Amino acid sequence: MTDPVLEVRFTERDAAVALRSDVRAGLTDAPKWLSPKWFYDARGSALFDRITTLDEYYPTRAEREVLAARATAIAELTDAEELVELGSGSSEKTRLLLDALVAHGSLRRFVPLDVSEPALRAALAAVAADYPGLTVHGIVADFTERLSIPTEDARRLVAFLGGTIGNLLPQERSWFLKELRHVLRHGEFLLLGTDLVKDPGVLVRAYDDAEGVTAEFNRNVLRVVNRELTAAFDVAAFDHVALWNAEQEWIEMRLRALRDMRVRVAALDLEVSFAAGEDLRTEVSAKFRPERVADELSAAGFALRRLWTDDGMRFGLSLAQAV
Repeated sequence: MTDPVLEVRFTERDAAVALRSDVRAGLTDAPKWLSPKWFYDARGSALFDRITTLDEYYPTRAEREVLAARATAIAELTDAEELVELGSGSSEKTRLLLDALVAHGSLRRFVPLDVSEPALRAALAAVAADYPGLTVHGIVADFTERLSIPTEDARRLVAFLGGTIGNLLPQERSWFLKELRHVLRHGEFLLLGTDLVKDPGVLVRAYDDAEGVTAEFNRNVLRVVNRELTAAFDVAAFDHVALWNAEQEWIEMRLRALRDMRVRVAALDLEVSFAAGEDLRTEVSAKFRPERVADELSAAGFALRRLWTDDGMRFGLSLAQAV
């Protein structure tokens, strides 16, 4: 077994600088917001793992269903020698692709990118142990800020799963897809997971579960800011809110102030006022129609080759090719 390689392009210092910049920008904007990337400290990641097992939260199960049904076809269509995964996390679902590509006989290299070094280290060790013939090269990076993918002379398939593309605002998605097309060669492939537009009640329940796990996950961003920036948020003074924005076709997660308050963020030398009932937006999660997926990919220089869904047509998996 070849030892996996870990390349760190986004250090703890980089993360600290990015957090300070994001929090200052978000808390001084109108309306206020915080980036969803800061949900995921160790506690936040554990809470999200719980969310994926909840009855109300269908996306993880639906995407796994599509991957299980289509992984062999993806391997045959792409003949990929290198699999790049953006936002890899534990790379658990990706094993369906790894298995199919290894069985197909084309895959030589796996390149997972993630912003969390501990999560990536654990994933690298597990994948290297289970796929001893594979070269594994992990990269700690914030690919939403700067996208750079090293490559050998190999046919690449880039996987961006989990519906994470929906967390980017439209202009951010446009930039990201164009950047991705720029680093891919003509003919290389993108596999993109997108949650689909459906009944708003189903969508809202997925982000506002009966057990309140998502509410705790949402409030966790305040705990991160308190700890890392010596802030004084009273976490219990904010309600979790999940709303369907029909015009934008996305879910918005917000934290709603239960009373008037002033919050000191000592590390930024910043004091922020909240009125009772004021919302702090923490996440958008866009939902897609097939024509919208095709249009956004086309605008970035990709041609949609396949769009598969689960049996319930809840989640889409698009295979696009750089043209």
